[in-house]
Amino acid sequence: MTNARPVPTFDDDVSGRKLCIICSKGSLDMAYPGLILANAALGEGIETHLFFTFWGYEIINKKTMGALQFCPVGNPATHMPTALSGLPGMQGMATRMMRRQIAALEVPPVPEFLELIADAGGHLWACRMSADMMKLERDDLFERVEGIIGATEFIEISAGAQTIFI
Repeated sequence: MTNARPVPTFDDDVSGRKLCIICSKGSLDMAYPGLILANAALGEGIETHLFFTFWGYEIINKKTMGALQFCPVGNPATHMPTALSGLPGMQGMATRMMRRQIAALEVPPVPEFLELIADAGGHLWACRMSADMMKLERDDLFERVEGIIGATEFIEISAGAQTIFI
């Protein structure tokens, strides 16, 4: 009996590849993984769609997209005791620190990053149910969002795609 494992191929042919990223969280630290993955895929010539749902709406909401926060409370990766992370002012301090670290890596702020992704051919979609729940309209969203669509429409768009849920 052999333990044959699939071996990935890293050829240059990316034609027909598609990536769909579901962005469901709207904190500063959860916005960047989807944006970075989308940017990387577009750089490789892969058709890329981002679907913003539930708290991920914060990333494309004109009122909140430029002011996303990082909350260290209950996040073991911060290596900060929970008692300290919950103190007044800690969220603001942690957010400022994270923004400085991101800027030092020359990664653009969220609104600018969304613009770069759209300019590179990335598709931005908003979830219909989330819009209805949050009472948001098309005019409330980042201008480059292509539309507010339902789950069935997204399923059609994502047919045959590699899908990542964040």
